[in-house]
Amino acid sequence: MKKFIALAALASVLTSCGSSDKGELVGVKGRKWHPEKPYGMTLVPGGAYIMGKSDDDLANVQDAPTKTVTVRSFYMDETEITNSEYKQFVNWVKDSTIRMRLAILAEEVGQTKGTGGIGEFAFDDTDPATMSPYDKYMYENYYSVGTGDDPFAGRKLNKKVKLITDPQKYPDEYYVEVMDSMYLPAAESYNGLRTMDVSKLKFRYSEANLNEAVKKKGRKDFYKKTEPIGIYPDTTVWIKDFAYSYNEPMHNDYFWHQAYDDYPVVGVTWKQAKAFCAWRTLYKNAFIKAKKKGRNQINSFRLPTEAEWEYAARGGLESGTFPWGGPYAKNDRGCFLANFKPNRGDYAADGALYTVEAKSYDPNDYNLYNMSGNVAEWTNSSYDASSYEYVSTMNPNVPDAKNERKVTRGGSWKDVAYFLQVSTRDFEYADSARSFIGFRTVQDYMGVQNTGNTPK
Repeated sequence: MKKFIALAALASVLTSCGSSDKGELVGVKGRKWHPEKPYGMTLVPGGAYIMGKSDDDLANVQDAPTKTVTVRSFYMDETEITNSEYKQFVNWVKDSTIRMRLAILAEEVGQTKGTGGIGEFAFDDTDPATMSPYDKYMYENYYSVGTGDDPFAGRKLNKKVKLITDPQKYPDEYYVEVMDSMYLPAAESYNGLRTMDVSKLKFRYSEANLNEAVKKKGRKDFYKKTEPIGIYPDTTVWIKDFAYSYNEPMHNDYFWHQAYDDYPVVGVTWKQAKAFCAWRTLYKNAFIKAKKKGRNQINSFRLPTEAEWEYAARGGLESGTFPWGGPYAKNDRGCFLANFKPNRGDYAADGALYTVEAKSYDPNDYNLYNMSGNVAEWTNSSYDASSYEYVSTMNPNVPDAKNERKVTRGGSWKDVAYFLQVSTRDFEYADSARSFIGFRTVQDYMGVQNTGNTPK
């Protein structure tokens, strides 16, 4: 034992002598952080503000008493997530679903790369000659076995080969079989066209419940995979939300037609919005892993907390009724400052009947568009009428997973001005989709030096 300690001490001395730190405590070398503003986002500098109703509670809801709170800095989307941006998510899920089905069938029928046909889409982890020791170990011990609810968990898809979309160029009957399974039956064709069976488009992700882990004082069961979530927007909301009303054109065209690409996505549940956030994080980190070797992965994209949303909506203006500050929904020239329902039954007085493009009207002082009106927005907070009485004054939030009522903020194109006020609270159930609710995402800022209350 003494000999071992002596050798260890000698090794320690030799290591110290051979290093460049001269035996001093200099910290870990080679670690430099280069902050990057996410595309399409703006930095909201953290600080303190008075949350809640600073003027009369005309509806007498009494769920937003004033309270001084502080939030940390974060990045926020300048606009609501648009149809075009959400379609990128849908297309990624569609592409991955098709590739997974092709790979599974190729394995079942014994087709491999180089044999042509569906074999070119076989899993990309079955050739030991091209696998690193790490990939080989992971495949033999994990991926080839799968999990109890997913026998193909972890398998690598071959994304180097382009999918074939022209039916006349499908390479073999197996490819035809997979593609046929992705579409509705021919008997359900619409205007002579077979459409994608959107119920097949499902996304599953892992989620860490840190609050639960802290309560249980351990890691058991705090890191879970969600159930598969259907991610295609519910376009029928344009019909369901308005009885005795003709909105079929919005149902038919709003999400898929390019005329509406820059309009905010609607018909998305709270759970689908959370899935989008998880995908956006995965998509960016996959790029960093493949192209930016040695660079740290990003913080997760997520929905804003209710307190973050209100702080951002105020744009640095204390006690303002709306994001532009004043108590009126018109400017000094009589022009409306947001998209909402100004008069009873008159949706078009502000120049818009339904939604408007995501970059319509002037942004607030944080360069955020349509924080009032256009579409209401999901937040990550659960709704409790008395929550302002007990939440923390630092980064307040109500992360109650069992409470299905989720806070929505900002009002929409179908709401009166009261719901556009930055302090007005509203809620919807997490599994509900509406033609007037969308969302935008945020990402935590790395560092603490940026605050909105820094003395000039």
